[in-house]
Amino acid sequence: MARIDYSDPAAASERTREILGKNRNANIFRMMAHSPSYLEQYCRLGGAIRNKGELDPVIRELAITRTGILCEAPYEVAAHKRIGGYVGVTEEQNAALEDWQTASCFTDVQRAALAFTDEIVALHRPTDATFKAIAAKLTPGALVELQLSVGFYIMTSKFLESFAIDMQPVSEVV
Repeated sequence: MARIDYSDPAAASERTREILGKNRNANIFRMMAHSPSYLEQYCRLGGAIRNKGELDPVIRELAITRTGILCEAPYEVAAHKRIGGYVGVTEEQNAALEDWQTASCFTDVQRAALAFTDEIVALHRPTDATFKAIAAKLTPGALVELQLSVGFYIMTSKFLESFAIDMQPVSEVV
């Protein structure tokens, strides 16, 4: 159960109701709507991460889902496994993300991106060797997008867990 009540969409501004509607009134956004200006900017950046960059969407979703796993945020993991499926992440890959190092279903660039993700979450920054490995495989723009995606979803995972956002059937909100 959430630690504080979700915002009431009926009491929100027209703009906030519009944003909530575009996001299917998912619990994460209803909680965030307690701060309408932050909700709007969060959604803008999230939209850019998911729709505007050059980073391969499969790599992005593998990294985001792995971030959710490492941050112990089941809401995030469930949502992004589903989103990943829409962009080409296979069921085998989603199933292997818990222990990706021993799985054979990832390409070299996906493995480098997952190592980069693991180190950002666990070590707070990648080692030189891990950074060089992924930098050799991505353009500078895609590398920036990968790091910002991981950072954004660390924040999102921590938000979900800090407020104990209730899970919803993922098919209803993603």
